[in-house]
Amino acid sequence: MVKSNIDKKSIAKDLFIKSRCTQEEIAEKVGTTRQTVSRWIREGRWEELRVSITISTEQIIAGMIRQISDIQDGANARPEGQRALTAKEADTTVKLSSAIKKLQNEAGITDIVNVGIKFTNWLRAIDMEKAKEYNELWDLFIKDQLK
Repeated sequence: MVKSNIDKKSIAKDLFIKSRCTQEEIAEKVGTTRQTVSRWIREGRWEELRVSITISTEQIIAGMIRQISDIQDGANARPEGQRALTAKEADTTVKLSSAIKKLQNEAGITDIVNVGIKFTNWLRAIDMEKAKEYNELWDLFIKDQLK
């Protein structure tokens, strides 16, 4: 059984974000109630974290690039002399290109969270107490970034 509430909460968070365990399963594994796990999920905004981790910036950009490619393929499939992009296609292409550039230039919450997880895992192997302390600060930082 997990020793402290901080340990329980940290382990519960990892289970919630990285696995598809139910709240009941998480509660059982860490030795607390489903209601407590539910409160931690709500207060810590774990649902947002889980979603942000599952969809990376690279995946979003790849999807946008596919959309631009589809627009260009559609235009190229038209008869010669009619292959110019329509105003709507050109507008969509410009908007997608702009969004791609913005995503490439900004570190998204997904990137921030992924780096934090990797660092926490690395730190746990070296010093568990420092990892716990870091994890508390990291949670506060992520909550601030989600505002």
